[in-house]
Formats: sequence, C-alpha cells, structure tokens
Amino acid sequence: MNNELGDLEKRVAKGRNYDTPPLHLWHPDLSGDMDIVIRADGKWHHQGSEITRQSIVKLFASILRREADGEYYLLTPGEKWRIQVELHALQVVGIEWGVGEGEGAPVLIASLNTGLQVAVDADHPIFMEPSLDNIAALALDHGLSALFSRNSWYQLVAMADEQGGEVAITSGDQRYILG
Repeated sequence: MNNELGDLEKRVAKGRNYDTPPLHLWHPDLSGDMDIVIRADGKWHHQGSEITRQSIVKLFASILRREADGEYYLLTPGEKWRIQVELHALQVVGIEWGVGEGEGAPVLIASLNTGLQVAVDADHPIFMEPSLDNIAALALDHGLSALFSRNSWYQLVAMADEQGGEVAITSGDQRYILG
C-alpha cells in the first residue's frame, strides 16, 4: 500500500468511532486532491489499483462527506482531501425488515458494503437513480448515497406490493414508489 494511504489511515484510526464520527464539526481547509476513485461498481481505487483491504474502505467511508459543491472529501479534524466518485459512494448489499421506534411499525433496514446498517426513513429515503434505469438508491448522512446492488434491488422489489398499477414499499410511515 502506498505510504500516503497508510499515513492517513494511522492518523484517523486512533480512538475512532467508525459509525458516527463528528464530520459536521470538521471544517479544515482543503489539503489537496487524493488519487482515490470510487467506481460506479462500488470498488475503491487508489492510483489505479483497487483497495482490497475492507478495513481501509470502511475507515475511509466513515470520514467521507459530500459537500454543497457536489464534491466528495475525506475529512479529519485537520485535513480535507478531495476524491472522485463516479456515481454513488456506497452500496446497499442487503435489505430486511426490522422494527421501528415508537409504535413498532415495520421498517426496512439496509446493510451497506461497509457493514453499517441504516433504517429507511424520512432522513434516509429511497430514491430512484435515473442514470441506471431507475434502480433504487438510498440517501445517507453527510450528503452521501448508496446504490442498491443487483441482489438487494431484487430483494427490495420482492418485498414490495402493487397498488393502482404502482410497485411500492412502505418503511415506517414512509412510502416509496419503485416503479
């Protein structure tokens, strides 16, 4: 692995909370561009080579933010590196029913390629990706999104129902039209 990636991993890995780092509090000046590309297939590449260590992908995904300028950045409290994302930063690799808060209404739980699980709700809605024939994607925190993998897309459609000629699914109190 390139020293640049290893150095960044060491600096951000100390005492980290992988699931909910306080990205909203971090606003360093731009440090520069880093030769990292997240391909449309969800694979991460550095200087043309795939990053195969899942721990590094998980770490970098946890400090990734998309800003109002539409650009993606890896952030630490003192550094901000711009990277490239071809379509969506993450992927939904599984979907299942879970129990929501309050009344216990059934909610969809999306499993991401980083191991995180996200409840499909008003803060994390499903939307359709027009550039890929309206395959579902999921809005995430920090301006990110996750495209449903082929398997998870088929799972989602199988869980949906049809009403009035529309295929849709309800998660908690939110209803999403799938097609």
